[in-house]
Amino acid sequence: MSDKPQAPPTAYPASELEPQNQEGGKGLDSKMTPSANWTQLEYWDDEGKAPYLKEYEGRGLLKDKAVIITGGDSGIGRAVAVLMAREGADVTFVYLPEEEEDAQWTKAAIEKAGRQAQPLALDVTKEENCKKIIDAHMSKFGKLSVLVNNAAMQEMCEDISNIDLAVTEKTFRTNILAMFAMAKYAVPHMKRGSSILNSSSVAAYMSNPTLLDYASTKGSIVTFTRGLAQQLAPKGIRVNSVAPGIIWTPLQPATKGNPSEAMSALGVAQAPLQRPGMPVEVATAYVHLASPLGSYCTGETIHVTGGLEMQG
Repeated sequence: MSDKPQAPPTAYPASELEPQNQEGGKGLDSKMTPSANWTQLEYWDDEGKAPYLKEYEGRGLLKDKAVIITGGDSGIGRAVAVLMAREGADVTFVYLPEEEEDAQWTKAAIEKAGRQAQPLALDVTKEENCKKIIDAHMSKFGKLSVLVNNAAMQEMCEDISNIDLAVTEKTFRTNILAMFAMAKYAVPHMKRGSSILNSSSVAAYMSNPTLLDYASTKGSIVTFTRGLAQQLAPKGIRVNSVAPGIIWTPLQPATKGNPSEAMSALGVAQAPLQRPGMPVEVATAYVHLASPLGSYCTGETIHVTGGLEMQG
């Protein structure tokens, strides 16, 4: 009899994952095998023995709101975009030109939910583009209810003596400095009841010896969230973050230095739930924080890690 703990039953892909490589690319959901899950939640039969998947159904939690999501074409950003659309929001989402294929899928999914989509192919590392995003959103929708700062990048480096500081600078510009710029231009258009949501990571709390610059940006995001929350609280604007664990997204196979074989074991037996999380499982936390359900949350970080890291 094996002493290895048995993985809990799940309707999501858990152990039958495949080696794959998008190294050096921007990462496309369309190339992921198996596909990620952006819209289906796991349910159980009455006896708790047979898990099954069911489409997320909106309840009007964000009815007639207008949302901006950076990095919204794929992965967690895509799931957030579609779920918020199903909750009644119109969505501007931002992506890189190389990600057009994923962006069109996301646009169609938002429109299928009966809401308007505005895809913008812009690089958020450039401050002027952050202003363009806000201006384009306001021109189309006339209001800004929720800003989701989600765009991110990472590259692996096992020895700091070999680290490329140009890559480090790009990581900071993408992951945290863009949040400053987006917030700078967004806040003047936000009213009481609006909110800002920032994507942090389990790496902010556990760090990662092969992703020092990425982990450092994610720690900065937590601090940024806490400080901005205090600054904007008098205006009634809430600021929170979500810290995902190991999630099945294109960020993983697109990471330079991450061998394709590692993808076949991504998240498997690495957390108490012994599988990678799916984007939809993270996206529900963003919906909670953006909606009236999270009305007394500000400066907080919700951890969605499958138990990988637990805060006391």
